[in-house]
Amino acid sequence: MPIHDWTRVDAGIFHDFHHEWISTIKHALNAGVLPPEYYALAEQIAGGLGPDVLTLENVRAVPDRSDSGETPTGDAGGNGGLALATVPPKVRFTAAAETETYAHKRSRIAIRHASGDQVVAMLEIVSPGNKASRHALRSFVEKAVELLDAGIHLLVVDLFPPGPRDPQGIHRAIWSEIAEDDFQLPADQPLTLVAYSAGELKRAFIEPTAPGNPLPDMPLFLEPDRYVPVPLDQSYQAAFDAVPKRWQGELGPSPTR
Repeated sequence: MPIHDWTRVDAGIFHDFHHEWISTIKHALNAGVLPPEYYALAEQIAGGLGPDVLTLENVRAVPDRSDSGETPTGDAGGNGGLALATVPPKVRFTAAAETETYAHKRSRIAIRHASGDQVVAMLEIVSPGNKASRHALRSFVEKAVELLDAGIHLLVVDLFPPGPRDPQGIHRAIWSEIAEDDFQLPADQPLTLVAYSAGELKRAFIEPTAPGNPLPDMPLFLEPDRYVPVPLDQSYQAAFDAVPKRWQGELGPSPTR
């Protein structure tokens, strides 16, 4: 389904869609996209009225399959997912930051809570509120960088064009905190999809896009060199079908499917 121009409606309409989309992605991931030892949870950020982000967690007590006779399928390997070395994500831009450069650039300490199951990745869908003020954008960027500091992989989906506080988009705002960066969004593709691998070598996989384009699947890393493809287009379509018809009309007619 082509991406809609969400600047045509107020933030509350996207807020409603945002929650539906998070839930739809969660169901898709838990219905077979994730390997069995992982699961996705929708979590609420303070002040929200529903799910704001998705976390991927790894069950610590995973049964040992080494002697089960099971053979991993495809490129999944022992821990599931796709191997970066053999199935690289289909994105147009990539970036990497060496550990030394990254350490010199950062000055914060990330504190991680030792919960029962380990959080390994998060998915964030940017909302208008994340860019509504300098403080809001700064908070979003700091949270993203602290997750990467803590070794938590991240997928960011930003369906809003750059503004005065992120003139080259959300990836540039995040990555400039990690390494020297001169990334520029193509002028005709102002929206950003970006997946981050949070290993010792920080990697970014960036796919610019625009309203009217279909959403590609994007990688969500489970390990620094292993990921699963997130069905963004399929889940977007399902979530959009739940938007009230009155607002579907404001956003433009749905394409023939």
